[in-house]
Formats: sequence, structure tokens, C-alpha cells
Amino acid sequence: MYQPAHFKEADGETLHALMRAYPFATVVTGGEGGLAANHLPLELVDGQLHGHVAGGNELARMDGAEVLVIFRGPDGYISPNWYPSKHETHREVPTWNYAVVHVHGRLRTTRDAAWLRQLLDRLTDRHEAGQPVPWQVSDAPEDQVEKMLRAIVGLEISIDRIEGKFKLSQNHPAANRAGVRAGLGERAGRGDAELAELMSQQEGRS
Repeated sequence: MYQPAHFKEADGETLHALMRAYPFATVVTGGEGGLAANHLPLELVDGQLHGHVAGGNELARMDGAEVLVIFRGPDGYISPNWYPSKHETHREVPTWNYAVVHVHGRLRTTRDAAWLRQLLDRLTDRHEAGQPVPWQVSDAPEDQVEKMLRAIVGLEISIDRIEGKFKLSQNHPAANRAGVRAGLGERAGRGDAELAELMSQQEGRS
């Protein structure tokens, strides 16, 4: 990944926070047929990524494979009209702000029913937490749960290397960054509030 110094993010807690906030990841693998990409939610557990796929998914047959996992945070178009400097010099151009984390690691597959059940319980409890009456795996008939467990394959991805790129207007003066946050607030499109908040968090760390 192209990494200009002012956009490079190396703080582990910051990278992990984005991975947890945006768990739906892209898993990229290479094989005889070329590159392949699969999309699935992953959970960060004790320095590993855990997930599962259907037994027919190609990842289920790639034990030991090298993988690239991409987590994508908020992103959005940035208008030069939001920069105070544009109105002074007219030398600014449009850009796109975003935050991504790339995880390089190795895949291990498992069909262990106990491991899979624990994973499903954790994932369900996490993503059902905001529901008025959270659904639990145990709400389903036990024979259905057992059938489901036999149909899926667990994934453990060890993390060999992790890199982050948070392109959040750090190459602009404070007035321009404030203008971008204000512009995102006024536009209020999909992900704009989250992008502005991430910019504010980045400002607080600098």
C-alpha cells in the first residue's frame, strides 16, 4: 500500500479500534487461478482474526495460505470549496479522505464444533447487543444448530504484519481541516459524520 509519511498510522490501539468498529473485511488470496477476494465479518481475538465461511467457499480449502485482509473505515469525497485556502489562492483540488487497515497473515481452517460454537456465540452476542430482545444461538433448535455447524468452516488468521493508512487531511493546515469537518457536517451524507469524528480523533492525538 502506498504510504506517504503523513498518512501512515502505526498505533496498534488505533488500528485495532478501526478493525473492531468496521469488522466486515475483504480477505484476498492468491492461487493457481489468480487472485480471489471474499467478504466476511472477522473478530479480533488475542492477536488473531477469527471468522467462518460456508463449506463450499474456497477459503475452506486454503489451510496454510498467505492472506491479505482489508478493513475499510469511513471515507468520503472532499471538496476544495471547504478549504479556506482555496478562496485565497484558488490552488486547491478535490480529494478523497479514508481510513484503511491491511493485515498480512496466514490462514488456518478448523471444523472443530466447540470452537465454531464459541465463535458463533461471540459474534451473535456482539452484533445483537443493540436489539431490544437480543437473539441468541441457543434460541434456534439444537438440531438446526448442529446442522449449521457441520456446514461451516472456521478461520483463524495469524497476524504477521499490520499497516494502516488514515488519509484525513493531515497534509493541510488546521483551518483547512476544520473546513473539511464543517463541510462533512453540512453535507451529512452516508459515513460523513463518522469520517468527521475520525478526523477529530486524529486531531486530538497530534
